[in-house]
Amino acid sequence: MATIRSATDLKNVVSSHISSHGQPAIDLATTVLGHPETGYKEIKTSAATAAAIRSLGLDVREDIAVTGMTATLQGGSPGPNIAILAELDALPVPGHPNADPETTAAHACAHHCQLGNMLATAIGLQAPGVLESLSGNVTLMVVPAEEYVEIEWRNEQRMAGRIEFLGGKPEFVRLGELDDVDICMMTHVTTENPHEGFGVGGTNTGLVAKFIKYVGVKSHAGGAPHLGINALNAAHMAIAGIHAQRETYRDEDMVRIHPIITRGGSVVNAVPDDVRMETFVRGSSINAIRSANEKVDRALRAGALAVGATVEITTLPGYLPLAPDENLTALHRANAEALVGSDRVHEFGRRGGSTDMGDLTQLMPGIHPYVGGAIGRSNHAEDMVVDDYNLAVLDAGKAMAMTVVDLLSNGASEGMRVISEHKPAMTKDEYLILQRAFLSERSYTE
Repeated sequence: MATIRSATDLKNVVSSHISSHGQPAIDLATTVLGHPETGYKEIKTSAATAAAIRSLGLDVREDIAVTGMTATLQGGSPGPNIAILAELDALPVPGHPNADPETTAAHACAHHCQLGNMLATAIGLQAPGVLESLSGNVTLMVVPAEEYVEIEWRNEQRMAGRIEFLGGKPEFVRLGELDDVDICMMTHVTTENPHEGFGVGGTNTGLVAKFIKYVGVKSHAGGAPHLGINALNAAHMAIAGIHAQRETYRDEDMVRIHPIITRGGSVVNAVPDDVRMETFVRGSSINAIRSANEKVDRALRAGALAVGATVEITTLPGYLPLAPDENLTALHRANAEALVGSDRVHEFGRRGGSTDMGDLTQLMPGIHPYVGGAIGRSNHAEDMVVDDYNLAVLDAGKAMAMTVVDLLSNGASEGMRVISEHKPAMTKDEYLILQRAFLSERSYTE
């Protein structure tokens, strides 16, 4: 077949091909929905995804950052390398209709649809005449562990040397998997309006994660409480101290701190001597995160001081704020509007959640648009389910494939423009230095 030159023609071919050949992408999403797994444990999910990619005739590099993988679609001539990302993991959501009965893991953030719309993008780009008309490559990048959960277990994996960072994309950066990538993109499903369209632009907070252990002295809770040191009381006062500081945070910094107690003692008739907590410290900027983190540490130490307990505070590097590239956002928005109409594409504003896609947007041009097709109270809720796979998988894949065409057709002129006009916030080396500086393990005893 003769090479197609027009970007418009290429996008029409891509869209039509996904419509007629996209069922495997939906099949992958629904298959993964049936065996949800949490981060760095996505064994079945990884195997199903690798098999689906190989079914397209692509070579797959596996076992990257434990369960991740990459595969490359090569264009007809040299040019930029664009990464299309998808996330493997689910998160614990007890009560979700698709939750694993043993682990409670569920795809209540619809990462299964990310895998599907990434595959749909690849299917579209493999339509006859498309790849040979593009200047550059497309890397399918499947990453583990976006949901920052099971902090204690992941920290054990870190201390054992199996990983350095608790999130999958930071691990990919550390391992050099992004070294030859020029642009990164992925599409996330949301329950927010428009249910029948797309959300574009917008920012997310960054975060550091904290694992806290209070150590007290066990004693009989009824007969001799005066001989014990109550670690649970220390944790309660620390949480009160964290709450007492909320009025000190500026609205524009979007600070979010939400601790949980994961272990509150062993038995009810013994003074708790081993109490564990986890929390995130989120903010819209690195400085806001640092400042809030210092205040949280003061509150944690105060809880220990009040009752004479010991507190062990482990602060772990998390994610950086999301900073989508404006040129990329404009290209993707135009394609989304062409698919569903301008009235169904909304501009998203500042958002309180966090994603390790933010880390990549600090290093290179990137976007993290949202697509509807899900219902429920919110992402991560037990009633969050996808009810429109055509939109969440196929249309999302079309919009992403069409954006790739914009970037790599016509000698990749648009892609080169996006790259040249983007000013990265930091280099890879600066990023790694920053993240490693957040790591802190300290113990305080009065």
